[in-house]
Amino acid sequence: MKEAIRYAEEVGLDLVEVAPDVNPPVCKVMDYGKFKYEMKKKMQSAKKKQTSVVLKEIKIRPKIEEHDYQVKLKHIRRFLEEGNRVRVILMFRGRELVYMDKGVKLVERILKDVEDLGVQEKEPVKDEKTIVFTISPQKKGGKGAKVKDTQWSEKEVQDNSKGQDQV
Repeated sequence: MKEAIRYAEEVGLDLVEVAPDVNPPVCKVMDYGKFKYEMKKKMQSAKKKQTSVVLKEIKIRPKIEEHDYQVKLKHIRRFLEEGNRVRVILMFRGRELVYMDKGVKLVERILKDVEDLGVQEKEPVKDEKTIVFTISPQKKGGKGAKVKDTQWSEKEVQDNSKGQDQV
């Protein structure tokens, strides 16, 4: 051990203990400051390569006009191109609840319009006054999964709109 310390001092480097638990302990002669600097740079470059996926949210109504639809669609497409997931919330108010089928058609239209950029994560969820679904971006460099066909049964659409007639 003393020989190693003397040798490190002669060379002008540091003696770093690599494995202290073994007998005899394993040491390495190196420039410890340079080693710490290189490790810090590696950590920074690894951090730069990481991507964080953000969940963006778009709210629309079933009686949306064409221009407003195109603006919302442009936002959805931009979010997907940036690599973010998009949650689309279709909100119904008042007598709009009777026309749940218009909302179903709007959901299908949105999914069809963004199928080149994103895939539907799971089936749309219907609450009392909303339909919610999430679109995630396709994987780069390959063909992603196709958009799932949304199967809305006539009974399901009618059931959602029946209890809402007494508004």
